[in-house]
Amino acid sequence: MKFGRRAALKAGMGAGIGTGLAVLGAPAIVNAQAGMKLDLSTVWPDGNFHTKNAKQFAEEVAKATNGAVQITVHSGGSLGYKGPEHLNAVRDGLVPMADILNIQQVGDAPILGIEGVPFLVSNADELKVLQKYARPEFDKVATKFNQKILYTVPWPTQYIHCNVKTDTLDGLKGLKIRVPDRQAGDMINLLGMAAVQIPWGETVPALASGAVVGVSTSSVSGVDGKFWEFLKVFYNTNHVWSSQIVTINLDTWKKISPANQQAILDLAAKLQPTFWTVSVEADQASNKRMIEGGMQLLQVPAPMMKDMRDRTASLTDAFIQRAPAAKDIIAAYKKEIGRA
Repeated sequence: MKFGRRAALKAGMGAGIGTGLAVLGAPAIVNAQAGMKLDLSTVWPDGNFHTKNAKQFAEEVAKATNGAVQITVHSGGSLGYKGPEHLNAVRDGLVPMADILNIQQVGDAPILGIEGVPFLVSNADELKVLQKYARPEFDKVATKFNQKILYTVPWPTQYIHCNVKTDTLDGLKGLKIRVPDRQAGDMINLLGMAAVQIPWGETVPALASGAVVGVSTSSVSGVDGKFWEFLKVFYNTNHVWSSQIVTINLDTWKKISPANQQAILDLAAKLQPTFWTVSVEADQASNKRMIEGGMQLLQVPAPMMKDMRDRTASLTDAFIQRAPAAKDIIAAYKKEIGRA
C-alpha cells in the first residue's frame, strides 16, 4: 500500500469520527457513537474461522451498542496490509482495528512469540494456562503500541505439510518449508529442513512456483490454500502454537462511551470461549477436508518425535534471552501443568 492510500484512510477515519464529535454536550456523545464506523483488517479469507469469528463479533457489537459502534471486517488483506504490518498499522491509526497474528510481531515485541516456543504447549487446555500468565505482558505490548486487546483465539494444532512420507527426520532433510515467523524457522532448520519465512499471502504462489515444497501451518490454513493441489501428506507434529489477537486503536477506543466500552469488553469475554471451541472444531473439519482432497494424515512415530524435541530443546532458553519476561511466565505455566 502506498503512503498516499494509507494517509487517505487515516484522514478519512479521523474525519468520520471527528464529524460526530463536533457538537458539544450530552447529545453529541450519542451522535458520535451513532456515527462510529470502524474497519477491521484481516489477511484471512471469508471462509476462515477467524474471519467468521470476527464477523460474528462485529454483528454482536452492533447489537450490544444499539448500533452505536459498527465494525466492518475486511478479509483477505483487502485493505492492503500484510499480516506482519498489522501491529504498527493499528498503532498509527492507519486502520482502527485488526486481527493480528501474534507470532508475526516478534520483531517489534518478542514476548508475543511465547506460544511459538517449540513443544512448550501440547494442547488447547495447556495453551489457556500459558495465556493466563502471558496475557498481562501481551496487554503491556498492546498499550505500548497504542491499542487495546479485545479477545484472542488460537490457531489449531500445527502440522508439517509436504510430499515426503517418512518415519525419520532424515527423510525430510533439506526440504524447503514455509514458516510464518523466525522461531518456527529456527525449529525447522534444527530439524534438518530449510526454512523459508514468508507471510501467508505469498504461501500458495510459493508452492506453485516451487520456491517451497512444504508448509508449517495448521490444517485450517491448508484448506484455505487447497494444499491437496500441491502436497500429499501432513504430519501431526503439534510443534508450535499461535493466536490471533483482535485489537483496537487506543485513540479510537477512547472515543467510545464508557457504557459501550464495557458492553464490548463483556461481549468479548463472553464470546472468546466459544471462539476457542470453534478453533478445535475447525481443526477436525479441516483434517477431514484435507483427507477428502487426497492428502494423508500421518502420526509422528515416538522415536521421530523424541528426535524433534531433543533437537529443538535449546530454543526455549534462546527465546527467554530475547524476551526475559518469558522466564517467569514459563516457570509458572510449567508448575501449574505439572511439567518439570
